[in-house]
Amino acid sequence: MDDAEELARAEVYGLLARLWWAPPDEALLKQFAVAVTEAPQPGSFLEAPWQALVAAMRASSAEGAAQEFAALFEGTGKPEVFPYGSYHVAGFLNERPLVALRDDLARLGLERDPARGETEDHVACVFEVMRFLIAGDDVAVCNLEQQRRFFRAHVQPWVEKLCDAVLAQPRARLYAALASFTAAFMQVETQGFDLIE
Repeated sequence: MDDAEELARAEVYGLLARLWWAPPDEALLKQFAVAVTEAPQPGSFLEAPWQALVAAMRASSAEGAAQEFAALFEGTGKPEVFPYGSYHVAGFLNERPLVALRDDLARLGLERDPARGETEDHVACVFEVMRFLIAGDDVAVCNLEQQRRFFRAHVQPWVEKLCDAVLAQPRARLYAALASFTAAFMQVETQGFDLIE
């Protein structure tokens, strides 16, 4: 893969991490108002889901996005959707998948930011790790093999299940578009790693 393609992958992971972590604010919505919607190669697999996400962002307000985010991922008691790997892999929060993830993060020299209230298996956190493994400077850690291992172990087994859970929610509009784009990107990444194995 060339450097431009790798940078684009890292940027997609960074954007996905930002959008799954918190609802878009006014500044991010303004960026989407001028976002390019046509792929460099028309008809590419990600073009239609990207266009749908851009359209959903353009149709959203910061307040509306925050309300949708809260309805899906927050609330007293059990939220409608859990954005955690342990839940989607093991059926419960803080289970063995989180332990395995922590072990792998330690092996990579990464640790949880104590200022962030979420566990490391939050979808935004694993996407941020993928961004780091693609764009980081330490080639001993940030290389294609580490990306493949991390993706296979901590992203591929559950992120599409999360997307399906969001898509099943009647209140999901902006986040339905995000889930569709995320699922499509996961399919592209899966195929990419399949090719190198």
